[in-house]
Amino acid sequence: MNRRDFWKLVLISSLISTGLVLFFLRWPSPPPTRAEFDQSDALTFDTTLSEEEEVNIRIYETLSPGVVNVISTTVDYNFFLEPIPREGVGSGFFLDSQGHIATNYHVIQNAARLEVTIYGQTESHKATVVGTDPANDIAILKIDCPKEGCRPLKLGKSNDLKVGQRVLAIGNPFGLERTLTTGIISSLGRTIQSRSGVIDEVIQTDAAINPGNSGGPLLNTRGEVIGINTAILSRSGDYAGIGFAVPVDTLTRILPDLLEYGKVLRPYFGVQGRRLDARLAKALRGPELRLDIPVDEGFLVEVVRPGGTADRAGILGGNERVFWNFRPLIVGGDIITELGGVKIRSADDIDNVLEDKRPGDSIEITYYRNGKKITKQIELVGRDTPSRRFRF
Repeated sequence: MNRRDFWKLVLISSLISTGLVLFFLRWPSPPPTRAEFDQSDALTFDTTLSEEEEVNIRIYETLSPGVVNVISTTVDYNFFLEPIPREGVGSGFFLDSQGHIATNYHVIQNAARLEVTIYGQTESHKATVVGTDPANDIAILKIDCPKEGCRPLKLGKSNDLKVGQRVLAIGNPFGLERTLTTGIISSLGRTIQSRSGVIDEVIQTDAAINPGNSGGPLLNTRGEVIGINTAILSRSGDYAGIGFAVPVDTLTRILPDLLEYGKVLRPYFGVQGRRLDARLAKALRGPELRLDIPVDEGFLVEVVRPGGTADRAGILGGNERVFWNFRPLIVGGDIITELGGVKIRSADDIDNVLEDKRPGDSIEITYYRNGKKITKQIELVGRDTPSRRFRF
């Protein structure tokens, strides 16, 4: 084969290849096949919603408009003293149609600006603080209700709750608005430490409570508020199966004071001291001090504050400073053993007894002085009660 015949063969082969390519490109592709499966034999249950599900749905649809998202803005400062605003979120719920909102104190603590968003609305409403009670971690806010109105939730009672009772929590965990979780009351009468004291009679629940739920309502199956979600027990900071709520009876009791005075009018006892136990009592009776200590348990008063209930009642503080267990101790003062029929071992015990009392109430106190037992009625006074005697 000469060169000319070779190039003819190459040309013919190229033309044939090009034609075949064009032919197959223009040939219509077959339609894609669709996967088919038959579910005619799949298992199903011909049931309607359960009664529990219907209750959950009804409560959520009816009451979630009464739950609000609380946005608090605090101001921090960097190394150059430049202000840096920081936002936090929490929950709350309407108490009335005038715009009063209940939430946690720690949600709004140190806030420079407070805003509230309402169900079904995108714009926020400026909120003002009406009253706070750090001891119970409760705060009351107020907004100007929009034209659609504010939808309050009904306050129930918490003194007749039972362990095992089903509860629901509505809130804004992690800023996810109006999230519903359910559970049961897993314990009652818990005591937790708040940032400003001790909260008694706390409700424990396994309903999921996460950051952002604080201040939201804990509800019973009648749709009544039985508590204010306030804290979780967790090592990570997220829900771990145990949450706590301030009982609604506490809110009901202090609400009139918060609305009228902006704070709770509590009696002021005005003592400083320490727990007396058998070990300390033995040391005080020892050869070095030889004090007359007739009891092994109580509250040893070291200092009495002027103008308080203890001062008015004639309770005496210590008069001698000693060292015990490498710590300074003022001895010689009265030993309080009972207040209002309740055994007293610490300052927290005194605060707990006075929590539901008012200035002007009378209460029975039992204490020991110089080995003698004294029981008498005393009048409780508040911090703002003017003193009846001069102190120099």
